[in-house]
Amino acid sequence: MLKTRYLILSLLLGGLLIRYWPHEPLAVAGSTAVLAQDGTLLRLTLAPDQRYRLWLPLEQFSPTLITAVKLQEDRWFYWHLGLNPVALLRAITETYGGGAKQGASTLTMQLARLKYRLNTKTPTGKLRQIALALWLEARYSKHDILEAYLNLAPYGRNIEGAAAASLVYFGKAPKLLTLPESLTLAVIPQQPNQRLGSGVSLNDARQRLWQRWQAAYSASPAQIQLMTLPLPVKRLEQLPFRAPHWVEQRLADTAANPVATLNTTLDLQLQTLLEKHLQQYLAQTRSRGINNAVAMLVDSRDQSVRALVGSADYFNASISGQVNGSLAKRSPGSTLKPLIYALGLDQGVIHPATILRDTPSAFGPYQPENFDGRFIGPLSATDALIKSRNIPAVWLASQLKNPSFYDFLQQAGISKLQSAEHYGLALVLGGGEVSMVELASLYTMLANEGRLKPLRYLKDTPPSKGEVLISEQASWLALDMLSKNPRPDGGSNAWPVAFKTGTSWGFRDAWTAGTVGPYVLVVWLGNFDGQGNPALIGLEAAAPLFFRIADALALAKPADKPMPKRPPSGLAQINICTASGELPNTWCPQQSSTWFIPGKSPIRVSSLHQPVHIDTRTGLAVCPPYDPAHTKTEIIEFWSSDMARLFKEAGVPRRKPPHIDCSGMASLGDAPKISSPLSGLAYTLRLSRPDETIALQAAASSEQLYWFDNQIYLGNAKSGGIAWRPQAGGWHQLSVVDDQGRSDSRQVKVELLP
Repeated sequence: MLKTRYLILSLLLGGLLIRYWPHEPLAVAGSTAVLAQDGTLLRLTLAPDQRYRLWLPLEQFSPTLITAVKLQEDRWFYWHLGLNPVALLRAITETYGGGAKQGASTLTMQLARLKYRLNTKTPTGKLRQIALALWLEARYSKHDILEAYLNLAPYGRNIEGAAAASLVYFGKAPKLLTLPESLTLAVIPQQPNQRLGSGVSLNDARQRLWQRWQAAYSASPAQIQLMTLPLPVKRLEQLPFRAPHWVEQRLADTAANPVATLNTTLDLQLQTLLEKHLQQYLAQTRSRGINNAVAMLVDSRDQSVRALVGSADYFNASISGQVNGSLAKRSPGSTLKPLIYALGLDQGVIHPATILRDTPSAFGPYQPENFDGRFIGPLSATDALIKSRNIPAVWLASQLKNPSFYDFLQQAGISKLQSAEHYGLALVLGGGEVSMVELASLYTMLANEGRLKPLRYLKDTPPSKGEVLISEQASWLALDMLSKNPRPDGGSNAWPVAFKTGTSWGFRDAWTAGTVGPYVLVVWLGNFDGQGNPALIGLEAAAPLFFRIADALALAKPADKPMPKRPPSGLAQINICTASGELPNTWCPQQSSTWFIPGKSPIRVSSLHQPVHIDTRTGLAVCPPYDPAHTKTEIIEFWSSDMARLFKEAGVPRRKPPHIDCSGMASLGDAPKISSPLSGLAYTLRLSRPDETIALQAAASSEQLYWFDNQIYLGNAKSGGIAWRPQAGGWHQLSVVDDQGRSDSRQVKVELLP
């Protein structure tokens, strides 16, 4: 009796040791299914052994399919140890007793045959199958065995597993199978090639299983109705081959660690939209020698890449169609200029209305020219950007510090840059090379308040906080400036659009990049071999395609129409003198408003317009005392000599100010004098009392007074003063300027206490 107990205990321990001793998983290398964001199949790759086999966990199969498979193959699966003696005895009796040939293989036995490639038509092969089935049951759980069978069952030709079969025959994930589809897949593994070759055989087998299903389970009226409908089954040749460049790049990214399923962010509707418009546009422009195009669409709300077309025709060898043009390094032309202006805004070099000079200029040995060979003269920063003037952009880049434009591009992750000395200021005009993916990332950064975040290609990629490279205020201003860029066709936009075109040297690349509602869109036209073409001009070649897609986006995704975007906090609007871009003095004839960043944007009172007293008899300027009967006052623009020359060269000469050898321009009244705060006193403010302020007041004959703190514009007041609460303690240089340019200043010490 004791020996028997030891024997039983030994057997139990041996069984536990076999079950839980580390052993290799049943899974084998399989295919990869690349899916769009809605689960639609884009591509199903071949496994290393040239079979379509998509290995998925059991939990990702439809419960209906699992039930149908067990009903068809092995109803007693959970009750046997790999061999069903009753079924085996019945099969032997029927097969060798003159009846119809029957099989008795359990799911475990079938798995043994599939996994170990057994020939079970011989007695020896059958015995090996039984032994291996018992071995599998001893080592693996029922869960693992059923999972392995579903992933290895034959489904015709080189298709293995219900997951791959579900995608091939029904174009859907196995978890989404309906009852008719589940019953169909359950009967295919028995004689798969014969049944798939004969619709009658397949339908008959499914109908017999349906009858057994109704006998074993209750069928709902909806299921009964569904079974009466025809069931279309696709062929292997109909496997989709969508978004090839996108898919191949995702597969390359995961080649080191392949996975069964890649759930991408690609929106198939938008992918189709881009492909259609590229093909249609190129069909219309091919007579101009434009043969290839690339486009990319990013959702700036979550950085997900929604569509990407790497070439106009993947299968066209004459244009190297299989090359993914979105990854190619190319000259961006002027498409980087918005980043330069954003940095200039952020570093306090300009505000949107700052007057810049478009004139022949030399920056050391570098003498840039404009695309059209002309020079406009003085113009606002906004106009300089949307008109893509090169000289102002190069000058602005020369003023950037911490970071310089080159340092900024390195921080933004632009790869394969050579040294800063190699490019010099030519980097501003496309001297360096970027890829479309990198350019889209930069524009997405502007749309995301200056925060650079990695682009997302897979749905399960977690969002990133990213890194702030440009302030929220400067990013918004840069896009606001671009939004004033008119469409080349003169049409109107359904969604807000801010765009910039670019043309590379030698007419090799035509670009347009920008924001369209919540999306960032970049398009490129050219030739992959770098051949130039005078038709490849950004505004004329790429912009029309950009706006075709932009208009189609608004129609395709009406629910994505953005709400009006408010300016971020930290921005203020001020009135400026339109001609000078500075605070208006008393004599400024025309004012307009502009945004600026308090504490950053350069601002001062304009001295451009000054009153001059003219003798009506001679037309010359006169000095006081004036003869009222023969004197008139005129407001004249006093441009510097170099600016006057620019206006003349631009064809819009300005009136030359008269020569004055007296104080004829002197203004009347007293200059402003600060009365508060007092000199020599320290002012104390408590952090716990945010309502405490210091009064800024001055005595002046002028009504308009502008206040500054260390050259930072604080505000203006027509009369009285303003309330000031400094952000930091210490010494402050306060100054006040009236609308005639006269000023007063004093130093004040401020202490901040809890």
